[in-house]
Amino acid sequence: MKKYSLYFAWLISLVATSGSLFFSDVLDYTPCTLCWWQRIFMFPLVIVLGIAAYRDDRRIVPYVLPLSVLGTGVAFYQYLLQKIPPLTQVSACEAGIPCDKEYINLFGFITFPFLSMIAFILIFVCLWVARKTAE
Repeated sequence: MKKYSLYFAWLISLVATSGSLFFSDVLDYTPCTLCWWQRIFMFPLVIVLGIAAYRDDRRIVPYVLPLSVLGTGVAFYQYLLQKIPPLTQVSACEAGIPCDKEYINLFGFITFPFLSMIAFILIFVCLWVARKTAE
């Protein structure tokens, strides 16, 4: 795992980005404001981690770790909005698509923000492992 941690992080970001684009561009699911923020943190990871994995450059890790942490925070906040209805009164999404809308809800807890949060956490773990091997 240590040797390929950058590749795994890149692969996770690629799958997450591809899934996000598939649901919005092919299935016409309109992203809300918080979904866009998660995309802002995820999309650059595909390019940066792809280049870093190709070059086996682990010096990139401190620069991209914050993107995964911030993305996790936004995804967790949106997930809370979806699962705790009173929080929608203090939501950042007041115009357009509501951030508490659940396009999917598998097994009662798997929603898009949940999947995004898992992707960001897995990327964080992969980057953390890559960081450890760089020292």
